[in-house]
Amino acid sequence: MNLVIQGLDIETGCLKELAKLCAASGIEQITPQAFRLRDARQHDGVAAYCGAHRLDYGYVPAGRRLTDMRLFVTDMDSTLITIECIDEIADMQGLKPQVAAITESAMRGEIDFSESLRRRVGLLAGLEEAALQRVYDDRLRLSPGAERLIKQLKAAGVKTMLVSGGFTFFTERVRARLGFDWAHSNVLEIEGGRLTGRVLGGIVDGEAKRARLIEAREALGASRAAVIAAGDGANDLKMLAEAEISVAYHAKPVVQTQAAYALNFSGLDGILALFE
Repeated sequence: MNLVIQGLDIETGCLKELAKLCAASGIEQITPQAFRLRDARQHDGVAAYCGAHRLDYGYVPAGRRLTDMRLFVTDMDSTLITIECIDEIADMQGLKPQVAAITESAMRGEIDFSESLRRRVGLLAGLEEAALQRVYDDRLRLSPGAERLIKQLKAAGVKTMLVSGGFTFFTERVRARLGFDWAHSNVLEIEGGRLTGRVLGGIVDGEAKRARLIEAREALGASRAAVIAAGDGANDLKMLAEAEISVAYHAKPVVQTQAAYALNFSGLDGILALFE
């Protein structure tokens, strides 16, 4: 077993301390922000040490390769991109605090996601459709490392899927921009150039995300061991449970405790360092 350490600024002294703590046989540099400690033993002190020094860590089986993976599935809002689109749309109506409070509660798992989405979308009734484009142009930004991650996944032959509790207006544009193989999300009803405050069709909630992952996995003839999934909120938990390599990216505590790996300080391309 190897211990992968990642962070924006990793001091040599920290690596040596960690190597001593887990009795590693050697230290290898993966990137300027990631190092591999070979033959590391699990030690309870690693988590506390890394937290205190703002480092991400993960125990990884030796020899795991990206080319062994078949499918990558990720959430969009606050995972692949830095914003919650619905919160930014609400800002156009002067309702961001109200909508953001509901979003935060849903991501922590305190209220049902589908109900929270209906409540939030209802507050947007009457907003001009053009506001969606303004959010995409002015506020939507990819998370650090997102482009590098998707590029490397595609080069390794891994299929990619975007599943979001957000909206097709954004997922379709992000899908085309990064070259995702598939994208699934919710459809906002628009009449006369304005949002009606309703969502068309079934809502992409936690169960729907899980179903989409399983559907793609089975279509590829892949096992759970060949799937990577990333998310940040409670509605991603069912999806993450269907992937051997589940990653909580800058996630809520409930997600970090259940995912196989957590990235709190690294970019999204920190996922790549989990492979040799």
